[in-house]
Amino acid sequence: MPKAIDDKLVLAISSRALFDLSESHKVYLSSGVEAYRQYQIEHEDEILEPGDAFPLVQKLLNLNNSLGRARVEVILVSRNSADTGLRVFNSIDHYGLAISRAAFVGGRSPYPYLKAFGCDLFLSTHAEDVRNALDAGFAAATILSGGASRAASDELRIAFDGDAVLFSDESERIYQAGGLEAFQASEREAAREPLRGGPFKGFLAALNLLQREFPEDACPIRTALVTARSAPAHERVIRTLREWDIRLDESLFLGGLTKSAFLEAFAADVFFDDQAGHCELAREVVATGHVPHGISNEQKV
Repeated sequence: MPKAIDDKLVLAISSRALFDLSESHKVYLSSGVEAYRQYQIEHEDEILEPGDAFPLVQKLLNLNNSLGRARVEVILVSRNSADTGLRVFNSIDHYGLAISRAAFVGGRSPYPYLKAFGCDLFLSTHAEDVRNALDAGFAAATILSGGASRAASDELRIAFDGDAVLFSDESERIYQAGGLEAFQASEREAAREPLRGGPFKGFLAALNLLQREFPEDACPIRTALVTARSAPAHERVIRTLREWDIRLDESLFLGGLTKSAFLEAFAADVFFDDQAGHCELAREVVATGHVPHGISNEQKV
C-alpha cells in the first residue's frame, strides 16, 4: 500500500457535507451521543439523501472516468465513529461513489489527518473544524445549506472570490482601514507587485494542473474569479495569476455589484467566499462554501 496519495487532487469531506444528516443531527442535539448512535444503527440500511456538496463530489470523481485513471481522490473525514459511520458508507455504495478511504474520529476534529492524507481541500459543515484546517494551512470551507443545484451537466464549474480566498487579505485590510480611494491608490501603485497567495491558491493550482490534462476545447472543468474589485484594481490580480502561471477561464470584476446573479449566469456548482454576507446571498442560487479567513473573519475585541 502507498504511504501517501501522490499525483492526485485530494478532497476531504465530512459526512454532513456529503449527505443530508439533518434528522440524525437533531437527535444528537436533543438527546446526546448515545441516542444518536442508536438512531444511526437502527437506520443504517436507510439510504441518506445527497447533501449540499454531493454534486461537487460526484462531478470530481467522474473526472477519473473521463481521464481513464484516478487523478481525483475523495476521502471521508468524520466526527462519527466507524460504528455510526456504517450508514454513510452504505449510502456511498448505493450511489456508486468511488470513496474507499475514511477517518472516523469519534467526536473529535478530523483536521489533524488532513496532512497525512495529503489533502488539497477540506469541506465540512462544522465551522470550528474548518477554522482549524485553515490555521493548519489547508484550503477549507464551511458548506452552507440551502444552495440550489444547477441543471444536470457533466461540466464542473467552480467560482472563487479573490481577496482572502485565492489571494491574501493584504489589500482588503487597506480597504477596510482607509476606504475605496485608499484601496485603489494602493493597488494602482502595486499593480506590478504580485499578491501573496491566499488559502485556496494551492487548490486552484492543483485544479489547473488537472485542467491541463484535457484538450483545452473539451475540458470538463471551468473556473471563474468573481470579485468585487474593478478597474484600476484589476491589473494586479491579472499580473498575479500570470506570475503564478495559473489560468482562470473567466474573471468577473463587479465593482461591488451583488454576486448572486453572476454566479447564476456562470452556472457555478460551488462558490467560495470569505465574507459571510456574500455567502448568505450566494447560497440562494449555488452551493456555497464560507472561508473563515482574513480580516473579515477576525474576532472583534
